[in-house]
Amino acid sequence: MPGPRDVWNHVNRTTRIAGLAARATAPLTALRARRTSRQPGGSGSSRARLIAGVAAIAVLATGTAVYAQANKTVTLDVDGVASTVTTYAGSVDGLLAQNDVTVGERDTVVPAGPLRDGAAIVVRHAHEVTVMTDGVQRTVWTTALTAAEALETLSSRGADVQLVASRSTERRSPFLALELTIDGPARVQVDGTTLTAADGSTTVAQVLDQLGITLGDLDTVAVKPAADGVLVVVSRVVVQDVTTTAEIPAATVTQDDPALVVGKKRVTTKGVAGVRTVVETVTTVDGVETARVPVSDVVSQAQVDEVVRVGTKPKPVAAPAPAAPAPAADGSPVAAGGSANSLNWAALARCESGGNPSIVSSNGLYHGLYQFSVGTWGGVGGTGLPSQASADEQTARAQMLYNRSGASPWPVCGKNLFS
Repeated sequence: MPGPRDVWNHVNRTTRIAGLAARATAPLTALRARRTSRQPGGSGSSRARLIAGVAAIAVLATGTAVYAQANKTVTLDVDGVASTVTTYAGSVDGLLAQNDVTVGERDTVVPAGPLRDGAAIVVRHAHEVTVMTDGVQRTVWTTALTAAEALETLSSRGADVQLVASRSTERRSPFLALELTIDGPARVQVDGTTLTAADGSTTVAQVLDQLGITLGDLDTVAVKPAADGVLVVVSRVVVQDVTTTAEIPAATVTQDDPALVVGKKRVTTKGVAGVRTVVETVTTVDGVETARVPVSDVVSQAQVDEVVRVGTKPKPVAAPAPAAPAPAADGSPVAAGGSANSLNWAALARCESGGNPSIVSSNGLYHGLYQFSVGTWGGVGGTGLPSQASADEQTARAQMLYNRSGASPWPVCGKNLFS
């Protein structure tokens, strides 16, 4: 808007005109004096002097007219600040040079060329503004003085045009310093609501201050065209590092074990899941994520693979139970035959008695390594109590029992014979 009117390089007309007036009146006074004291016989000389005086008066009058024509009073408007200037410059370029107004190749001067009295010279310096047009951001030059004027000028570049700037460049951003001229209240859209500032021509920064809106370091401000003028839009921008973790499942490694029967497995190393830690820089605008940039991706805890040993030993095949051999004449046990010797009798004993040959069940009915009943013990040629016999005798008579009846005498633990 126009600033105070003042005069730049003002010329003191009184001094210069007084000098010219003194030079003009001196010949006239001399001429009158000569006419009063004129002598007879000097008419030729007097006439010559009179002609010379008239000529001097004519020259003086012509100079005064030229002086009056060269002196001009014009209006000089530089970026909206208008001043009345008195000058003798004959051209607009001379006027600008006289008033220290520098003009670049992007600036505008209207009109240009010769300078006439009463002319209005308008100078607009170009400056850069950041423009978002149809989603594409770029920097352009404009000579507009107001945000509304800049938007109107730039509207030919696209249907969706707006002026943008961030808080970090607020003090340098041209459009925040532009006058925000609105026919009515200024409206600001911020934090999900629309606020209205008081009527009047003001700057974008002043509107924000008036409404008590504080900008964060990364917040952005945009000025968009609206039906009733312009709309100022403040966007809250947050950039932060976000850390997430993910589980890395443990793998399973199998190893053959010839000591285990086929179908049997044994875990020798318990698996432990690992941890993967990812750090990303996430940008949100008004709470909506707009960008995610990876920063780091590391394994913060290595996984431990589970190791499982798998049996490869063939399962034993149970032979048919032969008829029980007759005991020896002296009552000693008869060695078992068949395949009973290849079975895992130690595993059966651990299951039945914990491997204790002298153990007796709590009810007193079952004795020894293989928990013989007294009747079964006697059936395979044993005498006395099984728990009082040696471990070897107990095993031999258990093998005899197996050769006769298979693993059925041990319905729970009999399967261990084949482990």
